[in-house]
Amino acid sequence: MKVILKADIKGVGKKDEIINASDGYARNFLFPKNLAVEANSQNMSKLKAKQDSNAYKKSQEKEEAKKVAEKLSKILLKVPVKTGENGKIFGGVSSKEISDLLKENYDIDIDKKKIDLKETIKTTGTQTIAIKLYEGVIGNLKIDVIGK
Repeated sequence: MKVILKADIKGVGKKDEIINASDGYARNFLFPKNLAVEANSQNMSKLKAKQDSNAYKKSQEKEEAKKVAEKLSKILLKVPVKTGENGKIFGGVSSKEISDLLKENYDIDIDKKKIDLKETIKTTGTQTIAIKLYEGVIGNLKIDVIGK
């Protein structure tokens, strides 16, 4: 019997996947626990509509991420930091500081986890960092670390 899974089931399949299940397993386990529905024409059309909707949302999110990546490529973010006598930075510039400065100065809200810093920036000068905005969309941001 073909069924559409309503939830991820370990060893069976993922949510919204169509699988072949034995009649007994489907009727005695999957249907009573509301883990699956029969793959009839009505349920198949609902599934197709849901998949189309999700695909549209993903394409919209990707387009939005591309626009943000384009904005980021035009920005030179100035980061003022406290430095010592010989130009050494006290502490460093973290991804959280970069995220906060982008929000504050340019009204671009980016999660600090998406900023790809291997480690905190500990030198003054201009650097380019990558920001993972969406699956397959990476923006480059130029940062100018300025000593006070």
